[in-house]
Amino acid sequence: MSLGQSIRHGAAWLFIGNMGSQALTFIFGIVLARLLAPADFGMLVTISVFTGLAGFVSGGGMGQALVRAKEATKQDYDIAFTLQIIIGCLIYASFFFSAPWFARWYDTPLYSDLLRVSALSFIFRPFVNLPSNILFRNMRFKAQTGVRITTLLLSSAVSIGMAYTGYGVWSLIIGGIVGSAASVLLLAPLAKWRPGWSLDLRRGRDIARYGFMVSANDIVIYLRSQSSNFVLSRSLGTTSVGLYNKADSLSHIPFIAISGSVYDPLFRSIAKSADNADLVKYLYLRSIKLICIYTFPAYVLLYWLADEIIHVLYGAKWAGTAAPMSILVIAGFFMSISHPAGAVLTALNKLRQELFVSLTSFATVIAALAIGIRYGITGVAWAMVVSYAAVSFHMSLTASKAVNIRLADIPRAALPAAYQGCIIFLVLYLLDTGSHGMIKAPIPIILIYGITAATTFVLSGVFSPFEDLRQESKKWVGAVMTILKIGKNGAVKTHES
Repeated sequence: MSLGQSIRHGAAWLFIGNMGSQALTFIFGIVLARLLAPADFGMLVTISVFTGLAGFVSGGGMGQALVRAKEATKQDYDIAFTLQIIIGCLIYASFFFSAPWFARWYDTPLYSDLLRVSALSFIFRPFVNLPSNILFRNMRFKAQTGVRITTLLLSSAVSIGMAYTGYGVWSLIIGGIVGSAASVLLLAPLAKWRPGWSLDLRRGRDIARYGFMVSANDIVIYLRSQSSNFVLSRSLGTTSVGLYNKADSLSHIPFIAISGSVYDPLFRSIAKSADNADLVKYLYLRSIKLICIYTFPAYVLLYWLADEIIHVLYGAKWAGTAAPMSILVIAGFFMSISHPAGAVLTALNKLRQELFVSLTSFATVIAALAIGIRYGITGVAWAMVVSYAAVSFHMSLTASKAVNIRLADIPRAALPAAYQGCIIFLVLYLLDTGSHGMIKAPIPIILIYGITAATTFVLSGVFSPFEDLRQESKKWVGAVMTILKIGKNGAVKTHES
């Protein structure tokens, strides 16, 4: 299988996994949102701000170091496992003893027990990380997809069952622990991995050196993304955190499903082909083009349907989610363009440059939030949009220098998607103004706007001046024709029988 075929095959399975997990998370999230209050989700998010940060320390970036390395031996994995299990135990101990202080800080005694139980995941993580790294290195994304879907089903079933019986926020905490335990049992046999111990400090330093820079970047990026939740939890309370976090997660669905499917195979392929400058340039720009073609229309549709989606899926108690969601989808356009740059910089070991971008963007977020928090949840949402625009520009500029292309080549790669997105926006705008509010029921609005957007996506691509759009639209037309042909043949056979 060629490199291009490997990328497409890996991206296809990751897309299936991301779409499947997003769809299931979406459905289960609706059920849980109906059973639980926004404050329950707000408590989980508040805890996750701190446990998530510690998670990057526990991994230490060593997994990506092993994936990127030209060769990785059994001893290398044993060294990484040993270091991660030691760090994980230390992290759990720190959370266990600091939990009462954490609860007093938020004036919520329940936080003490919640934090201690939630932190148990750090004991499981090395047993999940190492086999996952092996599957990632070998580009066995199909196996990873199967594990992800299975554990999601199991953890969500536990959470829903506990929520239904009245366990509140505990249903979210225990569901996550069950999912981690299930991952341990499934991943090791698939990767044919057994834990081993090694304290070869010389080789460990080589792994940790690259891992430290990866981890530093991840930590800064995480702090940037979670700063809004932290500010809201301290200023407006857990209900506001729950509402904002729901808006943020919904607005990220196209990005996670599509861009997230491309990132891992792109990273691994560029790491393998780092010496081929022309191939790296092609892979980088091509990934931007394809990601934007599929995310831009989705963001346009989410912008128009934010109120209806929240009303239908989550009910009146989540109505405060719609306004920040319609704002945060704007950030998705910038994220789609800049996300492949992270894969390029990490794969080419340009981690110092990436860290500088991350630190600069973090400072931008803090400054924007300081202004935005005065205007509540919507102000925080606009602050995040501004920060994402800034980091997108800075990250794209840094990546363009790393692969020796002009900065203008990056927006040019996104131009076909921008053209199509504008057409879809215009059509939906005309539909909205032409209907004069005659359609008021949210479900018909979602169906009509969704069908209109999908039809416009295909037709605008077929008659587009951009070859890339024509090719993608032809694929969809061909897929629809194949489905119709299969359906027709099936109907004929049924009639004949």
